[in-house]
Amino acid sequence: MAKDEEDDLLPDKDAAKGFYAKYEPKEILGRGISSTVRRCIEKETGKEFAAKIIDLGAIESGDSNHMLEATRQEIQILRQVMGHKYIIELQDVFESDAFIFLVFELCRQGELFDYLTSVVTLSEKKSRYIMRQIFEGVDYIHSKNIVHRDLKPENILLDDCLNVKITDFGFARKLKEGEKLFDLCGTPGYLAPETLKCNMFEDAPGYSKEVDIWACGVIMFTLLVGCPPFWHRKQMVMLRNIMEGKYSFTSPEWADISEDPKDLIRKCLVVDPSKRITVTEALKHPFFNTVLRKQSQFNARKKFQFAILCIRAMVRIKRLRYTPEPLRAEDALRDPYRIKVLRK
Repeated sequence: MAKDEEDDLLPDKDAAKGFYAKYEPKEILGRGISSTVRRCIEKETGKEFAAKIIDLGAIESGDSNHMLEATRQEIQILRQVMGHKYIIELQDVFESDAFIFLVFELCRQGELFDYLTSVVTLSEKKSRYIMRQIFEGVDYIHSKNIVHRDLKPENILLDDCLNVKITDFGFARKLKEGEKLFDLCGTPGYLAPETLKCNMFEDAPGYSKEVDIWACGVIMFTLLVGCPPFWHRKQMVMLRNIMEGKYSFTSPEWADISEDPKDLIRKCLVVDPSKRITVTEALKHPFFNTVLRKQSQFNARKKFQFAILCIRAMVRIKRLRYTPEPLRAEDALRDPYRIKVLRK
């Protein structure tokens, strides 16, 4: 039997009676190394969800225990951040000896990465819409003293209204007050310089929540022009570019993009994490406040009055050719046949 066909087989019903009693599994939505994501329907309500089925039996015994602990830690973090509109909602958890079932809200539009691949680039307006939601979600995550550590378009889902849902908290960690992390994890193109330093220097100071801000800068750059800022076909060159914060806005795609988004990206992609913009500061940046400022100046009454004046002016202009020329008394006495009505 082919591997894909084996993956298509559902776990035995005895292995997860609780899941099968509540949900009816449907087609596969995606696959991971040791997991499968299926659409499922809640039997009682008919609502659709996405079930991530983790096969612990497909992993070697030592790794299986590690996967189990990592998944339990992810579940704990998901429960701490649940309830925010821009973070994926964990609906249910079922665990057996061989499988773990995580039931999430269903995001029909899939990954932001796939959406970006289909449209290539986003306008400033759409980028503003998406990035505001990402920053608000990250702000909530950080308020719980949690760092995500793997923010990227593949880990951001979109619902029917193209609202973001931050997902995949597998690398996320709960931080104690003043705690620094030192392990290398994440996706190469989105890694912050301080994360790379931990893998290169023994006396590296570690990193904290600022790495998520760096990743937001990389995502925003990618949304606007369709490619990440530090990408290079040679990974060593890419990592050196990240360490040096070496990127530019010189490509033709940036010609029509205004200064505000560029400025926000610059402030996110600062090599020194202590000088990097915070989430709170990012949400107050002019790039996001432009729309709010325009909305606050809108006055319905004045807009209506101006429209009436425009209509009156148009009516008067149309009537000009039918309006008789004004005639003074002395002109009428001097040339009484000048006006057609007087000639009659």
